[in-house]
Amino acid sequence: MSASPTNTDGMTVVCADCGRGNRVPAAADGRPRCGSCASPLPWIADAGDADFEEVAEKAAPVVLVDLWATWCGPCRMVSPALEQVAREMAGRIKLVKVDVDQAPRIAQRFQVQAVPTLILMDRGEVIARQAGAAPAPALRQWVEQTVQGRR
Repeated sequence: MSASPTNTDGMTVVCADCGRGNRVPAAADGRPRCGSCASPLPWIADAGDADFEEVAEKAAPVVLVDLWATWCGPCRMVSPALEQVAREMAGRIKLVKVDVDQAPRIAQRFQVQAVPTLILMDRGEVIARQAGAAPAPALRQWVEQTVQGRR
């Protein structure tokens, strides 16, 4: 469930509540909601050097940035867990995936020394960071505790 780094048209997400397909852009104001039942939709997008600011830093909800690499086994293992957390926390977070090999400026900016590296951002400000893979419940707890601490 991801969009290409330059895909500003978005991707189709099926609403978990009513089953309707909805187009969710990689970057937009507000938070995505189902056009039929108005339930929050999961927001998952890819970003790179060219569009990271628009896709991640300007997003209204807290953004969970997954800095990963295609050759990284733990990255591939944690990806479904991150997507699960994004679905469970629909409307509260946005998951943005960044392939560090394709986005060297982002990797350098965040001083990525190990992948996966996970960063939580609130309107462009880094509010938490952790390296390494973890199961979905641990990731969700980390995200929820960080988000609650911002209120």
